[in-house]
Amino acid sequence: MNKELKFGDRKATVPVIQGGMGVGVSLSGLAGAVAKAGGVGIISAAQIGFRDPDFDKDPAAANIRAIHEEIKKARQIAPEGIIGVNIMVATKPYASYVKAAADAGADLIISGAGLPLALPGLVKESGTSIAPIVSSAKSASVICKMWDRKDHRAPDLVIIEGPKAGGHLGFHKDQLLHIDTLDYDTEIKDILTVIKEYEIKYQRPIPVAVAGGIYTRSDMDHALALGADAVQMATRFVTTHECDAHPKYKQAYLNASEADIIIVDSPVGMPGRAVHNRFVDEAALNLHRPARCHKCLEHCDPAHIPYCITDALVRAVQGDIDHGLLFCGTNAARADRIEHVSDIMQEFRL
Repeated sequence: MNKELKFGDRKATVPVIQGGMGVGVSLSGLAGAVAKAGGVGIISAAQIGFRDPDFDKDPAAANIRAIHEEIKKARQIAPEGIIGVNIMVATKPYASYVKAAADAGADLIISGAGLPLALPGLVKESGTSIAPIVSSAKSASVICKMWDRKDHRAPDLVIIEGPKAGGHLGFHKDQLLHIDTLDYDTEIKDILTVIKEYEIKYQRPIPVAVAGGIYTRSDMDHALALGADAVQMATRFVTTHECDAHPKYKQAYLNASEADIIIVDSPVGMPGRAVHNRFVDEAALNLHRPARCHKCLEHCDPAHIPYCITDALVRAVQGDIDHGLLFCGTNAARADRIEHVSDIMQEFRL
């Protein structure tokens, strides 16, 4: 059986979307490699311009330049591949970043960390496909209903992000600490029922990818058995040669045990999943109070947060793993070697 992921006029020969990981973990190197191997490569727009010399002075402009640069470099790696960008709704210059990604020729924009209600209007003059990230049937219904009513369109693709994912999560902390009580498979089926309604209305398929806890082929088989068309996977790609993070970042995953994977409180008001380290302990003691503001997120008050999320993530991706925040999924402790993206993709080819 050769199952492909089709959306719009695009086709991925392997039904795997590489999850966007910021800051700087999934840039052109990783996204290009995944796209070249037949999947959907995703660049994270989160503070993507952190290496720009003018980043501290004008982070938004630096990020827009970097969006163009990283998409161009990914295209050089995978000229025929599918390259997308993950852009968080919670980002302050959200509209500017979406327009920059579309102008740069992104095939797909994936958007979560909030309800991307304005997304269709921001890309309507482009050929860029759009995909919301949802965690519940309620959020899927709200997004589809608003897009239908206001923009007369449905998503090209939908990402269901479950409680086992990494980074910021759309669940309450208590839910994340008791995942087994959520019966999330039933929620996935309920979301699929919502999407089916809009497939019928718009008379076209709307493929759905399941994310969160996807690490092996058997994980994907389970998602497909529930009715999904594809999976989105991030943690597995961190420990690859092609991942854009510093080698010490990857080694932190290799060194992590299951007990090291914890739920942390983020300055943005959402719980997140990360690798336990010295930084997490010090942040709990308010030892990393922010010295400056990078104007990254809408709901962030520098005067009342324990640390700057941008600085914490930048330090981590550059290899300062004792003083940085290392986001991860539940399966980070399963990593035991550095792999090649092409080998992973072969495992997931149907």
